[in-house]
Amino acid sequence: MAAAALARPAFAVSPAVNILGVRLDGDFLRIAPLRLNFLSGKPLERLKEGASIAFLGQVSVTTTDAANANIVSRSVARFALSYDIWEEKFSVTRIGADSRRTVSHLSAAATEAWCIENLGIDKNQIPANQPFFVQLDLRAEDPRDQNGVIGDPGINITRLIEVFSRQPRSAQPRWLASGGPFTLADLKKTEPKAGRG
Repeated sequence: MAAAALARPAFAVSPAVNILGVRLDGDFLRIAPLRLNFLSGKPLERLKEGASIAFLGQVSVTTTDAANANIVSRSVARFALSYDIWEEKFSVTRIGADSRRTVSHLSAAATEAWCIENLGIDKNQIPANQPFFVQLDLRAEDPRDQNGVIGDPGINITRLIEVFSRQPRSAQPRWLASGGPFTLADLKKTEPKAGRG
């Protein structure tokens, strides 16, 4: 089973190559542990200056690896982060279509891992008997997108999907990773952890 990916901020000079793997966590397809180091540079500086920042994340499944392949299923979420300067720990709230979850007192690495782990796709939305490809797209939220994405009672999923359908703005940090082909029958299965969806 071949799996290769490029995971990097869009503006990086020397990208880091990572293998994107996936696993079944109960009834959800999840990205295998992947270190993206997105809490760095300007986003980290802003957090340590007391600002709250957000990242937009999407995991999508396609049946081909073509750049313009049709997405057969996806999971999207907004991750709002803050930083406690006294404890030197992060808090993050995941806002998705059906839930809102918050964790706190996390290190930078644990915050990054938590965000990636909380982008799961129900396995019933994935082709059961054919190979598929997975892509992770993570972006620092552009303030110009906030009005359309954040609404009452929480998040506008349609607007968030529209954000991912276009290229990021030039100064918007972005991390991409993709891999495949995978099949559901070949995926490593783990017991689900509580509090993820």
